Amino acid sequence: MTFWIILTYLDWFLFILISLTVLYLGIFAITSLFPRHSETPKAKKENRFVVLIPTHKNGKSVMMTVKSILGQSYPMRQFDITVIAEHEDEMTLFYLAQQPITLLTSNFENSSRIKSLQLALNNLPQFKIYDVVVILEAGDVVEPEFLTQINDAYEAAGTKAIQAHKLSLNRDTVTARLSAVFEEINNSIFRRGHISIGLPAALHSSGVVFDFEWFKNYLQVAKPSWADKELEAMLTRQHIYVDYFDNIFFYNEKARHADDFNRQHRSWMWSQLKTIFRNSRFLLTAILNRHYALIDKLLQWMLMPRMMMMLVIMAMSLIVPFIYMSAALKWWALFAIVVLIFAIATPNYLVDDKWDRTFFLVPIVLLSPILNKFSLGRKLLKKIDLQK
Repeated sequence: MTFWIILTYLDWFLFILISLTVLYLGIFAITSLFPRHSETPKAKKENRFVVLIPTHKNGKSVMMTVKSILGQSYPMRQFDITVIAEHEDEMTLFYLAQQPITLLTSNFENSSRIKSLQLALNNLPQFKIYDVVVILEAGDVVEPEFLTQINDAYEAAGTKAIQAHKLSLNRDTVTARLSAVFEEINNSIFRRGHISIGLPAALHSSGVVFDFEWFKNYLQVAKPSWADKELEAMLTRQHIYVDYFDNIFFYNEKARHADDFNRQHRSWMWSQLKTIFRNSRFLLTAILNRHYALIDKLLQWMLMPRMMMMLVIMAMSLIVPFIYMSAALKWWALFAIVVLIFAIATPNYLVDDKWDRTFFLVPIVLLSPILNKFSLGRKLLKKIDLQK
């Protein structure tokens, strides 16, 4: 009797926990259908940009990024590029040294993006004045009009922080397609859905634009151990609105293999947990001061990760019917609602005949570390990684 009571409580606890996450996602999936920005007016001023590109053992990826940013239609005199290269091979450094950019090399004992960005800011020419800083990652590819669009958006937004729209360069495996779909779902829910009702958008680690003076002051107090989410937390605490422009694109190649995908997501989850621990003390103050943006941000970081949520829902939908059939109905209904939410949040160009099959393979992708220990599992993962 006690066993069944514990099982019932556990079932309902998981269901309520995940239902709250689904409710949050559903609200912002719906608001994402009402975009805020239409056409951005042409800026009257040509701001001066510095583009920072930290790179760590990225070789050809950083070369590709530098090549794309050098091909801008924006006047060359109005932007500078600084690459902070750490542990790059000689061929990469030789190529970068031939380009009209500033190349900085570092060899930190404990690498971090903050250290690289601080090094860049400390080595900028003192006689040059910048208005805006743009941060890209090695592997990012931008269109020729990227800086022109950023300049227009920066003037129109009237805020100190802007996020551009990240798209996938590849969708050639199940894992890559899953990454591309979840990237766009995040764009819809955590960016477009938020700004449509006046809440700040979530930041990526790249494709971000900041007021130069604000960013310089931030790096002066930033700790080397801080993750990208800490930057977002500080902006929110300072009541600085992060705007998002759905029509300004930059591209990055997605992980093709399940192991790489899981490694990235573990890193993001760990970063999110650390940010919650550092900022949860602000929740009570935010509630008392009606700081809705900070309340939303803290709640957002406390949500169950989407991949983990899908895994739990699928597992419960399959297991619970063997224990108590009527208890499974709520899990089946929740699964249908989640698929509907994801369908709403997924752009039309990604909804094809492979879309639903990709979601059903989520458990296999997540369980790849375990499957890799068995020969049959390795064969299955290899098939998934090569599936077109």
